[in-house]
Amino acid sequence: MADPSSYRPAPGSIPDSPGVYRFSDAAGRVIYVGKAKNLRARLSSYFQDLVNLHTRTQTMVTTAAKVDWTVVANEVESLQLEYSWIKEYDPRFNVKYRDDKSYPWLAITLNEEYPRVMVGRGPKKKGVRYFGPYSHAWAIRETVDLLLRVFPMRSCSKGVFNRHRQMGRPCLLGYIGKCAAPCIGQVSQEEHRKIVEDFSAFLSGQTTTYVRRLEKEMKAAAAELEYERAAKIRDDLGALDKALAKNAVVLGDDTDTDVIALSEDPLEVAVQIFYVRGGRIRGQRGWIADKADGDATTADLVERFIQQTYAGDGADTIPREILVPTLPAGEEALIEWLSEFRGSRVSIRVPQRGDKKDLMATVERNALQTLTMHKTKRASDLTTRNLALEEIQAALDLPEVPLRMECYDVSNLQGTEVVASMVVFEDGLPRKSEYRRFVIKGVEGQNDVASIAEVLTRRFKRMIEDRAGIPEGEDPTAYLIDPDTGRAKKFAYTPSLVVVDGGPPQVAAARQAMDELGLGDIPVCGLAKRLEEVWLPDDEDPVIFSRTSEGLYLLQRLRDEAHRFAITHHRNRRSKSMVESVLDEVSGLGDVRRKTLLKHFGSLKKLRQASIEEVAELPGFGRRTAESVVLAVNSAATKADTGRAPSVNTATGEILEDDVPELSGTPDGDRTGRTEN
Repeated sequence: MADPSSYRPAPGSIPDSPGVYRFSDAAGRVIYVGKAKNLRARLSSYFQDLVNLHTRTQTMVTTAAKVDWTVVANEVESLQLEYSWIKEYDPRFNVKYRDDKSYPWLAITLNEEYPRVMVGRGPKKKGVRYFGPYSHAWAIRETVDLLLRVFPMRSCSKGVFNRHRQMGRPCLLGYIGKCAAPCIGQVSQEEHRKIVEDFSAFLSGQTTTYVRRLEKEMKAAAAELEYERAAKIRDDLGALDKALAKNAVVLGDDTDTDVIALSEDPLEVAVQIFYVRGGRIRGQRGWIADKADGDATTADLVERFIQQTYAGDGADTIPREILVPTLPAGEEALIEWLSEFRGSRVSIRVPQRGDKKDLMATVERNALQTLTMHKTKRASDLTTRNLALEEIQAALDLPEVPLRMECYDVSNLQGTEVVASMVVFEDGLPRKSEYRRFVIKGVEGQNDVASIAEVLTRRFKRMIEDRAGIPEGEDPTAYLIDPDTGRAKKFAYTPSLVVVDGGPPQVAAARQAMDELGLGDIPVCGLAKRLEEVWLPDDEDPVIFSRTSEGLYLLQRLRDEAHRFAITHHRNRRSKSMVESVLDEVSGLGDVRRKTLLKHFGSLKKLRQASIEEVAELPGFGRRTAESVVLAVNSAATKADTGRAPSVNTATGEILEDDVPELSGTPDGDRTGRTEN
């Protein structure tokens, strides 16, 4: 018996959107499927005190070992998805009809002399038109009961029909107006067939024409003072409104499409696919995959996913239309391959508007939710973090588990504005208060190896200085705290592992810099981006982690965080220096008014787009000063753009523009990082 608190989702991780959820046992079998208007409220009710739960619910939550969910746009989608999951997993704690093959259909027996409407289950039969399936038989019967007052077609069995034909009088439904009584010849076969056709057309979605026709008839009856007939038509319209509310669909009845959405980060991609058949969601599936090829674009990922998904399936599983977030690479060849495999034309489109675009947004929310939950679990789960740290210790042959890891990265643009970053992970989690930035001073031009050596030399010299005043033999803990602020001194703590972004040259430079300071006992490694190889000093071959290794995942997160932090610092300094160099040409513009311009416009691109009137409205600016600012900015832009190719960051390959948003300060989440000049 499991304790529900052991698998309860973290607070705030459950969305408050409508959706479908499922409980699974320790073996991975789905034991219960349910739907909710508000997933957070519904799932939270399962994790209250057990004594407050129904006996069956108690048994279910103590048998389960996991709960997950899928977010949908509305209740109609959740209803259909719930049906799909119940049919697929046959969960033991869901109420089921043991002798049923499937959920119920609404069927019209067009192969009979006087067609009959009925609710049925099981395989389809020839000559019968089906609508649905639906989730509950009672809901279908309510809908049929409402529609029969408007479309009084036959609903009785063959035995009842023959018996009343022999008796010469209708059944109760015939007397109350819910059957046209074809059994006694009250309507002809052709008239009854017309009623059946109207009924079928209405269920198929052709509702507007019929409703408008009834509205005209009601107004005409009222104009002719036939108030009883007008009142009956009014009641019929009310019944149709109720029926329409009960039979809403996601897309058109003839829509067969697969909707594919992705959510990705530099390391992983989450894919969600919703299968829509006959306008209703029939199923859903999701995948999480490592991005083995770091250069793959979204279009590449879409192409590979479609190939792997449909290659091993039968032709009948390929829909007429596949909706994707981005057209795949090799679109035409892929369409031709799918069309040949299916035996008819297949289209691949990006939805631009309407219900399909709304449905794509729902699938994208599910993909994002899946990736977020996956990363949250890997990053915050104590067992997973411990496993990652132990894998790193074993693979790198470290003397102890690396509870404190520091990673260093260098960023520059063709040797200008060279900066570096230091990020810290403690116990597998980011420690942003310990992040630091460095401005490289002693290296000319673009030299990442020398820059790494400078940064590590400065960092560990500070550590040695902070520890210099500690008396020999005493506990150093008390001396590592700043007595004025009560915080740890900037570089007081010794890392268990130093990681640099790069291969053997960067690792060798880091090792040499630390050896020169007498810190040869601190382990060093490097993580190269191309093949995710881990390099150790003096080793000819890299350490290769498994692609699914939690240890590699943690090192990648550490490296990517250092890269992001360095790039942000570099962009801020570059953008600020560009604006300041332009404003230097404006005579009489002091520091106060420069800061006002930077704060108000935020980037050089926005300042270039500003008019003289907009600049003149700022505090301390007159029209003459505003004219000087606009003239200086536009002149600099003309000089810079003449014959100049776009600037490229040689480290990342990205094209650098002038619309970098932040000219001062730091982005959210980095405000604790300090710059070491």
